[in-house]
Formats: sequence, C-alpha cells, structure tokens
Amino acid sequence: MPTGLPFGPDDDKLHEECGVFGVFGHQDSAALTALGLHALQHRGQEAAGIVSFDGKAFHHERHFGVVGDNFTERAVIERLPGDRAIGHVRYSTRGGPMESNIQPLFAGFSGGGFAVAHNGNITNALSLQNELQRRGSIFQSTSDTEVILHLIATSRSGRLVDRIIDALSELEGAWSLVCLSSKKMIGCRDPLGVRPLVLGDLDGSAVLASETCALDIIGARFVRDVEPGEMVIVTPEGIESLRPFDRRRSRFCIFEYVYFSRPDSVVNGRGVYEVRKRIGAELAREAMAPADLVVPVPDSGTPAAIGFAEAAGLPFDLGIIRNHYVGRTFIEPSDAIRHMGVKLKHNANRDILAGKRVVLVDDSIVRGTTSSKIVQMVRDAGATEVHMRIASPPTSHSCFYGVDTPEQSKLIASRLTVAEMEDFIKVDSLRFLTIDGLYRAVGEAHRDSGAPQFCDACFTGDYPTRLVDLENGRSVASEDAGADPVTLLTGAA
Repeated sequence: MPTGLPFGPDDDKLHEECGVFGVFGHQDSAALTALGLHALQHRGQEAAGIVSFDGKAFHHERHFGVVGDNFTERAVIERLPGDRAIGHVRYSTRGGPMESNIQPLFAGFSGGGFAVAHNGNITNALSLQNELQRRGSIFQSTSDTEVILHLIATSRSGRLVDRIIDALSELEGAWSLVCLSSKKMIGCRDPLGVRPLVLGDLDGSAVLASETCALDIIGARFVRDVEPGEMVIVTPEGIESLRPFDRRRSRFCIFEYVYFSRPDSVVNGRGVYEVRKRIGAELAREAMAPADLVVPVPDSGTPAAIGFAEAAGLPFDLGIIRNHYVGRTFIEPSDAIRHMGVKLKHNANRDILAGKRVVLVDDSIVRGTTSSKIVQMVRDAGATEVHMRIASPPTSHSCFYGVDTPEQSKLIASRLTVAEMEDFIKVDSLRFLTIDGLYRAVGEAHRDSGAPQFCDACFTGDYPTRLVDLENGRSVASEDAGADPVTLLTGAA
C-alpha cells in the first residue's frame, strides 16, 4: 500500500478516477484485460483489479499500484482462469487509497455472483446508502459503487438484467459500467453519456473499454461507442442492446478532449490528438502573444502547443523536458522536498529558452502552484518573456461526475480574475481559451447556452444533473462518499 502523499506537477491537475475494461469469450481473458488496463493506466494509477469467471467460480486479484507492477507475472494471471474477465484502474479520491475500494467490486447473489467496475460518480450515493442501511443493508466499503451492488441485490425484479435496470434507474450522476455475472458481461452508460465506453471485437470475442487505445493494444477492432443510456449484454449467443432509460440530450465530458483521454484514442468519433491540435489553433487565433518560440508544458500541453505554433507561424520546441520515470516519491514530503517536486518531473532546456520570448502552452490551471514554479523555471533558464496560454477555459467549479477535483475554494479561477492569476503566476501575460473556442475545436459552431452538447460544468457551473447530496448539505465531490471503512469481503473464490 502506498505511504506518504503524492506531490509534484501532477498534484496541480484534475485526475480522472478510473478506467474500465472487459473481455468475454476468449481463453486469454485475464491477460487481455491486464493489457487493456495497462493502456488505460493514465486514467488511474493508485490501484488495479481484475475479476474472472471460469464457468464454476469467480476469481479476483486486486492490488495497489500500477498494472505493470502487479499483473505481469504468469502466476498472477494463472490465478485468474476463465474465458471472461473485467478490470478496473483507479485514482484514489480525497479519502485516500483504501483496499476495500479497489474494484471490480464483487457480491455473491442467490443464483451466482456479480462483479462491477465503475467509471464515474453517483451524486446521490449518500442518500441511497442511508435508505439502504435503514432497510438492513450492511456496507463494507466507502465506494459509491457498492451502492449499485446493494440496489441490485435488493431489487424485487426476477431477471438479473431487470434488477440492474431497477438499480440504475435510481442513480443520479455519471456511470459507465462493465459488469460480469456467471452468464453475461454487461456494459452500460448513464443517459447523459458523461463518461466514455466503447465496444470492440477480438476474433469474435466482445470487448468493452473506456477508450479505443485499450482496444488497440490487444489488436481488437473498434465496433462503436456504447450510446448514452444504452445497456449492452454479451452472452455466448451474441450481443443484445437495450435502451431502458428515457432518452436525454447527451452531455459527454468535454474535458476528456482537453486532458483525460489518451491522445491516440478516438472519442465519440473524434480523434483526441487532432482535437487538441485544433484547440491550440483556436487559442492562437483568440490569444496571440508576442513571442519567438512556442513551448509545451509536457506532456498534456504538447498537442495544443503544436496547433498553436502552426496557427501562429511560430517555431515549436521542447523547452521543458519531462522525466517519465518519476512517480510517487518515497521521500517524506517536507516543505523543502515538496518545493523540489516540479524539478523531479520537469527541467528547463536552457539551450532552447535562453534569450527567447516564450509562449508556454498547458491544458489547464487548477491551483496555480505548479504553473508559477514552471514559469520561474523557464525564467531561470534565461527566457526574457514568458506568456502562458491555457488550452481550456478557467477551471472555476468542482466536478461531481467522477473526477477528483479540489473543492471550489481551492480552484484558483474561482478566487481570482485572469489579471490576478497573471500576477500570482508571475507571467508577462495569461490567456485562456474561451468556451466557444473550445466548442469550435470539437466541431460545434459555439456553445448553445440553452442546450449545450457537452458537460462543461467545471468551466461554466452548468451541472447537467441534480447534485442531490450536495443539496442536502453533504459533499459528493468524491467517489469515497460513504460510511467508515471496514474490511470488504469480496466473496470471489
């Protein structure tokens, strides 16, 4: 289990809390799932888990740390027999990493078992949990995902699929799920389609994944996106599609294009890398800077910086080099060590920057602390001017749909004007992409304030669902929204 707190540049980013993957009908299901989770590692690095079924029993492996540290040994994969498996990678929330919350979660129901891997956040989880506890349910984790298991277990419908539909009909918020029973693999998205889920095919075996990059790594063919509000049911007889929920206007998370999704993924028919280049081009058109050079804050700012440089007619260069081999530190994070956090991962390239007016391009600013250190690093390397351009609007509101976000008061854009942020970060100029510019980059003419195409609540405060537990005076900004933790009896044999 990790000890100490993470620190460094990535502390000043929004973190996607998880990625999901599943394969049905393949003799190497566990190994393929491990590969798929490896491709989704960017969506969560705290923990990973796999549940498989061999026709008689469920088997599980759940571990803290990255996939490569836990699922590469043959002995581990051999403990996951069967031709069907689902998996999950997780980024821990404010409650910190807890063994009881590592997914997929598993429950033994009459007639078999059921495992679920969840990407998203149930915003009425606390209210549902309180009601379930009043009816006798005993919770064994602090994960909102466990609410789904209890709702399924207590449903009075007969068939498992109907019980799942009953359970999901009670949820508010965002959920992309990959589930496994003794007979089926099921994938579904909430009616707004906030979080992604795709369907693939590997030589006749069905694959479900958060992103297409997870299909690519195993050589699977992309079939299509699972649609908002759709339930895909995979059995040995084939694939069935249900749409049991009222149709609603899709509100897919626009931040998937800005930062969360891997650049080589295709999301809702749009290549993420090309969208990010278009974001950079829009940013250049909206907020040109007097400069000699465009430099990305690696790695997330790189595609936007390329687009900015092309549109601005300026040279692009790697003026900041990232060390990819530094993860969580083993050093106790004292103030002195914490101050060095940026240099553990980023170092300025003096030969490139000295004597230059530089445009720094990054995807977002959350707290602003890391941005100010990077700006100072660039100045110390000899840059004569530093202009920062951000490839998204100001992040001024917390996310409640499956993203680990600081409380609003800690978001710099919620407290300061752009001019004040400019002074705080100590740049010669600071500009953000407008919300309409972001919509243009993803192929829309502008943001229709009456019917936006995406969830952009982190920028606008326009939340697409009721924040039920927030309205009741309790926080729903974390996946770990529940009772005090006790040991989770996963039940998989």
